[in-house]
Amino acid sequence: MAHGHGHGGGGCCGAEREEPPERRGLAWGLYLRIDRERLQCLNERREGSGARVFRAWEERGDRSQFVESDDDEVELLFNIPFTGNVKLKGIIVMGEDDDTHPSEMRLFKNIPHMSFDDTAREPDQMFTLNRDLTGELEYPTKIARFSNVYHLSIHISKNFGAETTKIFYIGLRGEWTEAYRHEVTICNYEASANPADHKIDQIMPETHFIS
Repeated sequence: MAHGHGHGGGGCCGAEREEPPERRGLAWGLYLRIDRERLQCLNERREGSGARVFRAWEERGDRSQFVESDDDEVELLFNIPFTGNVKLKGIIVMGEDDDTHPSEMRLFKNIPHMSFDDTAREPDQMFTLNRDLTGELEYPTKIARFSNVYHLSIHISKNFGAETTKIFYIGLRGEWTEAYRHEVTICNYEASANPADHKIDQIMPETHFIS
């Protein structure tokens, strides 16, 4: 069993290869921060199959879980709402060892309910994909551009020449922070406060009141 080593060789020159799978898996944990109720995949052949490709990194090899596009449809479009704000750092796209593997991926941020018509606009980032059969190939995002993402759309626009596109796993790496909620009670407190009392500004410098 590979779990026998109690001390990790973090400083070793081969740290990249030797990194324990559970540590690597944690880095790819953004699938836990997806709002599953509102996750959409357009052009999926089987309803609900697109959601299954977002799972634990350790389970990426489960080839019974995949999404395939409709007959004679190459494109897939994932609309992925998060339960907070995400700084997206990298993506993995794992496919089949044939021409159904995606060859181009276009990313759009913060455009909920995107349709294929919307994909005509300029993407925030585009990648030419290589075949990845093991889920090891990471495509790094422009972090400055993807530092405050509450909704991510992934447009799979091309494959290697097949009539349909097939994906087994999509990994999302990054950081998640809880979305700030403006509570109604804060507004009530402000409304009932003495206008001459400026202490409230010192208590909540981050709060913007809507008049």
